[in-house]
Amino acid sequence: MHTTNRSPRVLIITPEVTYLPDRMGSLANQLTAKAGGLADVSAALIQALTDQGADVHLALPDYRSIFQDKLAPFLKKELHYLREVMPDDRIHLAQDRAFYYLNRVYSSYGGENMKLAITFQREVINNILPWVRPDLIHCNDWMTGLIPAMARRLRIPCLFTIHNIHTVKALLSQIEDRGIDAAYFWHHLYYDQLAPEYEIARETIPVDFLVSGVFAAHFVNTVSPTFLQEIVQGRHVFIEEPLRRELTHKMQAGCAAGILNAPDPAFDPEKDQKLETTYTPDDHTRGKQVNKQFLQQTLGLIEDREAPLFFWPSRLDPVQKGCGLLSHILYSMISTWWTQNLQIVFVASGEYQTVFRDIVAFHCLQQRVAICDFEERLEHLGYAASDFILMPSKFEPCGLPQMIAPIYGSLPVAFDTGGIHDTLSHLNIQSNTGNGFLFEFFDAEGLFWAVSQAMNFYAQPKAVKSRQLSRIMKESKANFNHDVTAEQYIDLYEKMLQRPLIQRKPV
Repeated sequence: MHTTNRSPRVLIITPEVTYLPDRMGSLANQLTAKAGGLADVSAALIQALTDQGADVHLALPDYRSIFQDKLAPFLKKELHYLREVMPDDRIHLAQDRAFYYLNRVYSSYGGENMKLAITFQREVINNILPWVRPDLIHCNDWMTGLIPAMARRLRIPCLFTIHNIHTVKALLSQIEDRGIDAAYFWHHLYYDQLAPEYEIARETIPVDFLVSGVFAAHFVNTVSPTFLQEIVQGRHVFIEEPLRRELTHKMQAGCAAGILNAPDPAFDPEKDQKLETTYTPDDHTRGKQVNKQFLQQTLGLIEDREAPLFFWPSRLDPVQKGCGLLSHILYSMISTWWTQNLQIVFVASGEYQTVFRDIVAFHCLQQRVAICDFEERLEHLGYAASDFILMPSKFEPCGLPQMIAPIYGSLPVAFDTGGIHDTLSHLNIQSNTGNGFLFEFFDAEGLFWAVSQAMNFYAQPKAVKSRQLSRIMKESKANFNHDVTAEQYIDLYEKMLQRPLIQRKPV
């Protein structure tokens, strides 16, 4: 047994090793509906915990081909980074041929992803857990959803984080065929219907991976406090009843919370080498104008440093992201502020691109609206060049663009929901508060009202705008960072462990 005079050991279990933003429209977010980069959040949490002296370990699949693939520089960078900040014996790679030759983190075949998830969890349960012998386990999303049941059986406190609401289901017989002794912890799993005994459940009643993680974990968190409340209140019809019910039970027991994600630290206008020029809160007016003119030149827009520029940073998903609202008012936006050369830039992949391209072509708006596939430098330039971002998401489990944009001095125009509600408040110049423009009724009229509010702010004297943007940039950089996020996880870990995670020096 471990001695009690050492720091508690935390094992973070994640199926990913690189940051795949949902705005890329990547294969990963199509399969898992990612809300901002599970791998980036995990890596940043590990960095913050390690920097603060925590005894933290990481378990992830051994994607050998991906690690060595020159076409995946982020993956190589991430692995190299992890090995820099952590000794080799703190990174535990799940070994199986199922991972070795993959050229993607996830397969394009859903059934294959279930097999990969079971294989990953088998290696964690059979090999990594006995080796690490953690005091606390932190699981992430459906691909780790069986492990909390094992943790419950071993009496190891387990935190289960829901980054998205995707799930899969499998029979116990399928799980056991991949090498997991599910009979050991079967009664801690969640089934589609009542499972009175093991033999009946094994062959006939599917296990829900995501709901099992919630059901078995000692504590659960979503990546937005408000989104958690919305789920429990039944405000989203796409949330299945079992997940809503189990989260409700956890909340009623005082075992559920919301902890916001934070942006990648690379999003910093003072250091961002992808910009035409860097800038600070004190010289943002000059910096943003230089970047705006460069982006206008690059995309063939009217070159006008004084033109109000709106930026769309999220994938063009009509179900979640509110594309339909913008399509209804796009021409009205351009025509209402025609003499001011109002411009809109999309840097986003997705099926709704065609709709916007058709609107632009029909009204001959090519010098005022640019529609681009996702590209990393254009994304960074979009934040730096724009005055506002458009984020009329119908729901948002967390969201990152509304946190990134204010750091760059670009104010969000957004629907008041989920993580947006947790990170934005309506700008009030008189009280010197707020960091965006929110609408409360999800319709095109609500979005146009919020755009009008943004344009009213844009018409303010330059000194007024500059003072507000400087304040917002400073506040956003201080509030939206991984140190703040990590501190909340540390507090939660300590609550679960009922003792300090880190041996802090006396003040």
